[in-house]
Amino acid sequence: MAQRFDRRRQDTGNILFLEHVNVKVPDQTVATTFYVQGLGFTRDPYLMVSTENMWINIGQQQFHLPTGAPQVLRGWVGLVVPDLDALIARLAEVKPKLAGTKFAYTVEDKHVAVTCPWGNRLRCFAAGPGFGDMTLGMPCVEFPVAPGRAAGIARFYQTIMGAPATVTPDAEGVAARVKLGGRQELVFRETTAPEAAYDRHHIAIYIADFSGPHAKLNELGLVTEESSEIQYRFET
Repeated sequence: MAQRFDRRRQDTGNILFLEHVNVKVPDQTVATTFYVQGLGFTRDPYLMVSTENMWINIGQQQFHLPTGAPQVLRGWVGLVVPDLDALIARLAEVKPKLAGTKFAYTVEDKHVAVTCPWGNRLRCFAAGPGFGDMTLGMPCVEFPVAPGRAAGIARFYQTIMGAPATVTPDAEGVAARVKLGGRQELVFRETTAPEAAYDRHHIAIYIADFSGPHAKLNELGLVTEESSEIQYRFET
């Protein structure tokens, strides 16, 4: 008898890919020490190679780090790395160089929690079955949201962006989970903690239907920048 598969497990929505997280940094040298020497990632050798911006490669994803007043993402960025022990050794090595900044790290049960020199929080996980074939990359970004917001956020991504989204309770509370391609997600977790002011940091996603969401967002007055033929920005 032929083996049966649930083919729906491989379905993807309109959001194909989380491509980068963009936060400004005030010092490119300190950023290099943290992202390249400490985390073990590489600087893109072809694009943004001057001193006013830096693109950091993490597998198929990137951090974009233009020079400016520091920006701090609300929430945390999930990263997959090949070897947590090697990561911990590198972080210990750069600790003296990053003294006087907000840099910190702790070894948790299933990940290493890292804070960048300006306060951005990362959770670094070892590659494994839970991340499919991703051995180096950015599987998720999690944002805090006010209580009662998760369901509406899920509806927004379903109806406006055309992405599968669910609202699920777990050990940390209620969260909306938005599927990006086959192995990434955005998580919006409800919390009663005060919300930090938005400082213009952003993420970039790739979508298949480019014009449909734009028309819906534009009708709602949510398009904030018509960047180019291949990019627009929105805020909700």
